[in-house]
Amino acid sequence: MARKNQKAPWEPEEEIIWVSRTEMKEDMEALQVLGEELVQLKPSVLEKFPLSEEMAIAIKDAQRFKNEAKRRQLQYIGKLMRSVDPEPIQLALDKIRNKHSQATAELHKLEQMRDRIVAEGDTAIAEVMEAHPEADRQRLRQLARQANKEKKANKPAKAFREIFQILKELKEEA
Repeated sequence: MARKNQKAPWEPEEEIIWVSRTEMKEDMEALQVLGEELVQLKPSVLEKFPLSEEMAIAIKDAQRFKNEAKRRQLQYIGKLMRSVDPEPIQLALDKIRNKHSQATAELHKLEQMRDRIVAEGDTAIAEVMEAHPEADRQRLRQLARQANKEKKANKPAKAFREIFQILKELKEEA
């Protein structure tokens, strides 16, 4: 008869994964940094995050605190983060960062198109008209000529900005 504390030879032993103290500390610090990033977000953005009620309250408190109290509150948030799955929070944070990057890229595209309209004139305007048939071709031509005149006379770039606004409105309508 086999003893209780001995395993039968055919039963596989569980593999034990050793984690060093340094690794555990690094993981905890990473969670605390994630918590700090959450504290820096606006309350309207935080509502979209999958946070427990306790975590949401702790973050709101940290946003109110200053100096030493804020540091202690951030440590508390880090402690709360250990009991929560950080992946959904990290995914939501990445999604918000990506939206910001996408918006910046879209604005850069509009700026490039504006520069082309001013430099090339009708060829660039024709491209805009293909993409947005509802655009006012005559107004774009007029603004392009006006922007060139302002540039040559070293005047403020009023028409230049107006072209950008028109392109931005067309993009929002599409």
